[in-house]
Amino acid sequence: MTALRSVIALREHHAAQKAELHRKFSNPAKAAPLLQALAHLTDRTLIELWDRHGFESDMLLVAVGGYGRGELYPYSDIDLLMLLPDQPSPALLEKLEIFIGELWDIGLEVGHSVRTLPDCLAEAEKDITVQTALLESRCLTGDRQRFTEFRDTVHRHIDPKEFFDAKLLEQQARYARFQNATYKLEPNVKEAPGGLRDLHLIGWIGSALGLGNNWRKLAALGMLTHEESQKLRRAERVLRCIRIQLHWTAKRHEDRILFDYQNPMAADFGYVDNQKQRASEQLMAQYYLAARIVSQLTPLLVRALRTQIFSQIGVEVTPLNERFQLRGPVLEITRPDVFQQDPSAILELFLVFEQENYAADIAPETLRALWHARSRIDDEFRANPRNKELFIDLFRQPAGLTRIMRRMNQYGVLGRYIPEFGKIVGRMQHDLFHVYTVDEHTLMVLRNVRRFAVAAFTHEYPFCSRLIAEFDRPETLYIAALFHDIGKGRGGDHSELGEKIAADFCNEHPIDPEDRKLIPWLVKHHLVMSSFAQKRDVYDPEVVEEFANLVGDQRHLVALYLLTVADIRGTSPKVWNAWKAKLLEDLYKATQRFLSARSMPVQSWLEDRQAEALRLLRLYGLRDDAHQTFWDQLDTIYFLRHDAREIAWHTRQLFSRIDTDVPVVRAKLSESGEGLQVLVYTKDAADLFARICAFFEKAGYSIFDAHIHTTRHGYALDSFYVYIPDHQKDGYRDLIGYVEYELANQIARQAPLTPPGKARLSRQLKHFPIQPRVEISADERGGKYQVLSITAGDRTGLLSTIAGILAANRIEIQSAKIMTLGERAEDNFLISGQILGDERSVRHLEGDLLAALQL
Repeated sequence: MTALRSVIALREHHAAQKAELHRKFSNPAKAAPLLQALAHLTDRTLIELWDRHGFESDMLLVAVGGYGRGELYPYSDIDLLMLLPDQPSPALLEKLEIFIGELWDIGLEVGHSVRTLPDCLAEAEKDITVQTALLESRCLTGDRQRFTEFRDTVHRHIDPKEFFDAKLLEQQARYARFQNATYKLEPNVKEAPGGLRDLHLIGWIGSALGLGNNWRKLAALGMLTHEESQKLRRAERVLRCIRIQLHWTAKRHEDRILFDYQNPMAADFGYVDNQKQRASEQLMAQYYLAARIVSQLTPLLVRALRTQIFSQIGVEVTPLNERFQLRGPVLEITRPDVFQQDPSAILELFLVFEQENYAADIAPETLRALWHARSRIDDEFRANPRNKELFIDLFRQPAGLTRIMRRMNQYGVLGRYIPEFGKIVGRMQHDLFHVYTVDEHTLMVLRNVRRFAVAAFTHEYPFCSRLIAEFDRPETLYIAALFHDIGKGRGGDHSELGEKIAADFCNEHPIDPEDRKLIPWLVKHHLVMSSFAQKRDVYDPEVVEEFANLVGDQRHLVALYLLTVADIRGTSPKVWNAWKAKLLEDLYKATQRFLSARSMPVQSWLEDRQAEALRLLRLYGLRDDAHQTFWDQLDTIYFLRHDAREIAWHTRQLFSRIDTDVPVVRAKLSESGEGLQVLVYTKDAADLFARICAFFEKAGYSIFDAHIHTTRHGYALDSFYVYIPDHQKDGYRDLIGYVEYELANQIARQAPLTPPGKARLSRQLKHFPIQPRVEISADERGGKYQVLSITAGDRTGLLSTIAGILAANRIEIQSAKIMTLGERAEDNFLISGQILGDERSVRHLEGDLLAALQL
């Protein structure tokens, strides 16, 4: 009998064998066999340790979950079931606890359960996850006959129909967590749509049906063609190898292909940068291709399994035309060669799917025929007037557009019909605020515009829903959304390149003549409204007039506004917020008023704003002349840069303390509800802005806008808008008290400014740094002001660093527009100062700022 090793010896042996397997499968592209080798190594270690404890043979040690499939990734958990014949005694439980503790001592990360067969069945009845894990069980040691009985009992207690429906609902919930996006820039190789979990799903359903526990066995039954099976096999190998290398690179269980790992993994796979793509982009292109194949082919298997579970006998067939019919709620072609004989049916399929309210899905054989016929979409196909009409009709239907556009992209139809779109499929964008590839972002934007028009989503953005409901030919907006980023990756300004592509498309398709001009215009200007709202003063009538002259009329304004909101929302969940929504809506409404009046003198703006402020003040019981002394200290610029609500609030707080020697700080919850609006009123000082910024940064609050003003008698009247950290939002009243007291004290103390500490870089900035850019130019409207534009990687202390340098150079800040796009800061300041008249001094200032902004 072979002597059993100690726990220490087992740990050393297991670690050495694991390291040897890493060396043996050192080529990441050929690492897939490692999964079985790691599982076998772990099997041997567990069995030896189990034998050391001398458990009875009627106790089974069972591998479940992924480990039960006989696959183990380098740092995956090891799921075990200790199956007992009866409820355990205290002595046995203690013995099992020692066994589990020794597993951890060896270095195995174990998820375990101790159950009898009735316990397993009861838990499986309550939890589909437990039921799924038991389907993948594999006996490591113990009475094999008892294990066979256990496995057969588990299978008998599974209702295939209930299991199928539950797993499909589970998949839908999983997809929703990833916004149904296959092409995220940092995808989850296991859980995301098109990831390994989709392949596991096929095995689980097949196992529940007794057809086999993986997709290969189903393919052998004829559910996939040989070509499809080969493609799926290659895709699975790519995903497995990427996940294996991801574990090795992260040195832990990690399934997200984060930016931190993309560069080193690409190097391990042998990719190198070239003129067209970074090495990491080449690696991710392989991932996206594999995920796309999985997302194309696994639905065919799911639908084939559905026909195995749910009988098709007696299902009513409803003819639609000579090419399509409904079999129950499933749309299918009437004969296998429909697409080959009539290629236009490729687009007609999607149109019919939109139009038929009862069509819930497309039959697997129809999707297969579509996939194999996609090569028929060529120049002749694109030139066919019928196909042009069919394609535009897709955008005119009342429902289903987002779903069919995703399907068309998924099966390669969209990229073939619009070849320029095919060039952005899977294209990464390293701008630190997009979280999707270009095509995925585009479909997100299309989805967002479409949701404005769907009654079920009017609660999300009621203003946008009202505007689109009154917009003639909303398909114009959907087509513009599809084309807005189509020029990316070609070099040059993607908006101008996209304008030409969109113009060519519109001129070749049956689109209203007015919209043939509007769509390319929207593509060219899709970033303009966002830039105006976030970099310019939307309450300045001259800014509004400039923007109004650009859009020209109400239809252009509405279209650009809706596309802009949808675009910003489609970049990343972190980029859109209520403050951006308010700025855009305020710019829209101000522009609408200007367009309605066609001309609005500055004096009219001023009088209207002051009259509205006085109306609001009367609601608070202030006498009619209470404001006068305070307003006498304010110039025209103040009234043009603040809306009526701000003017009224400032007046209420300050009309009785105009010449105070004590700093006044007042705060309130902003109208958007996402942050605080903070008023600071004190005698002006060169470093005041820097001091205020340092306070907010130290407290962990981000400034996203600032209005800086100096009264006629030398007082600073500044308004700041700051975000409240999520964990403090419930206690905002205490937060307001803290800001008002502590900030006033800090201003009054006038303590020397301390330089901000060394900033901690985000992981995105570490791998994709932004080259800082500083530009000082004359204000376009002339006068004594200059515009300072700064682009840099965002970090704690950035704003106070900038403010400190400006203060040291005796530069006064008139206003600040702070825009953060993910990890990217794009800040604009209206500044004045004596040195700005000297070119050499300006260059020196720009150099100081650039040096401070370097990461």
